[in-house]
Amino acid sequence: MDTGDLSEETYRAIMIEAERFNHDLTLQFGLLSGECKDEEDFIEKSIQLIEEMKNYDEIDLDDMFFGNPPKMNDFHNALRKIIENINKVKEIPIEKRTYLYG
Repeated sequence: MDTGDLSEETYRAIMIEAERFNHDLTLQFGLLSGECKDEEDFIEKSIQLIEEMKNYDEIDLDDMFFGNPPKMNDFHNALRKIIENINKVKEIPIEKRTYLYG
């Protein structure tokens, strides 16, 4: 699936929030979407990815952010905010979410 298939709520919760922090973080979720069958799968795999990212060390961050890593604390705060956003989206029934193309 493509990120354009996401509801506006999910797109804002994950993609826009990641972009606010750093474009390189957004890329990670964009790549992840290509491995997902639908929005719910994307949400669950995003949570898994975030849990994995929480264990990243300085070398992982350096790689992910192409040699310009953020402060670890800032990175963790961004991940925490995305999880908070995801939890809010999960409270919205799928049929109540807004889709650009639908």
